[in-house]
Amino acid sequence: MFTSPSLRPVVLTGILLAFLPASRVVLNAQTGGDSKTIRVGIIGLDTSHAIAFTQTLNKWPKKPEDAAKVAGVRVVAAYPQGSRDIESSTKRVPEYTEKVVAMGVEIVDSIEALLPKVDAVLLESNDGRVHLEQLQPVLKAGKPVFIDKPIAASLADTIRILEAAKRAKVPLFCASSLRFGRGTQAVKGGSIGRVKSAETFSPVNLEPTHPDLFWYGIHGCESLYTVMGTGCKTVKRGLSADGKVEVVGTWADGRRGVFRQENGMDRKGYGGVAFGEKGEAAVGAYDGYDVLLFEIVEMFRSGKAPVDAAETLELYAFMEAADESKRRDGAEVDLQQVLEKARAEVAARP
Repeated sequence: MFTSPSLRPVVLTGILLAFLPASRVVLNAQTGGDSKTIRVGIIGLDTSHAIAFTQTLNKWPKKPEDAAKVAGVRVVAAYPQGSRDIESSTKRVPEYTEKVVAMGVEIVDSIEALLPKVDAVLLESNDGRVHLEQLQPVLKAGKPVFIDKPIAASLADTIRILEAAKRAKVPLFCASSLRFGRGTQAVKGGSIGRVKSAETFSPVNLEPTHPDLFWYGIHGCESLYTVMGTGCKTVKRGLSADGKVEVVGTWADGRRGVFRQENGMDRKGYGGVAFGEKGEAAVGAYDGYDVLLFEIVEMFRSGKAPVDAAETLELYAFMEAADESKRRDGAEVDLQQVLEKARAEVAARP
């Protein structure tokens, strides 16, 4: 916590965020009068991703050769509140607010105050439940936006978000950084030919307010979808031989994709393997946050999202189907039926 007598507390929606300078941080001179500069705003300072992205954009990448990938793009303002009640998230806000202020970021007290100051948005709130609400003014303002994982806390809200962005014609995508790992992208690009099957793994930390895989299993599931693509027909969830979560997807063309929870031994951290027409290759490794940030910046510049909305929707339907299979004691679940149920919910409550 800040201790200087020149600092004052800022309270947003009943949460004490931090003691911040009484005078707002002035936008960096780099943004003044330069039409080529992209001013980025952050919503939610309750995830380390917000710090990592700001560090790269405002202090430059770790690798000098990557500087051109983020040149002219800078985080200039942030609205700190992310989750309202997930303690593991809310407790981070004061520390992370202090860190971004030290990197020249102005702190504002609402999303509405943020939007006139920026050209693009990083929606970093760790809690998927608040994303739809926080996104609405961003879409209304027409700002391109990256939504950090999970895109929502339900499949119905995933549909609402994707449809709202489509109606607003605003560039938007959501992805785990693992999607853009070098090995995973090489396989997606055809290094082993057409992928016939794949197996990935990652941690599965649970958050009771979200479907089981949305909170952290998303990482391994997204690696799986990156190399397998869309077309999953059925999903079955059970346990692996070592008692960890195992989800088996069968694609309409007979291909099979498997996600397993890591076990700290032969499946430690993040990883996996894809089997293709030309052999096999490792996939699912974590290559840092910058690989994702570079894709975000490219979308801000081009207006074109790097991940198709249809793939994002099916990925979240896959994870929701895994929960439905769990509720049915491991029965095989039709993914389209899960999607239809969520669409009916949206139709009943747009």
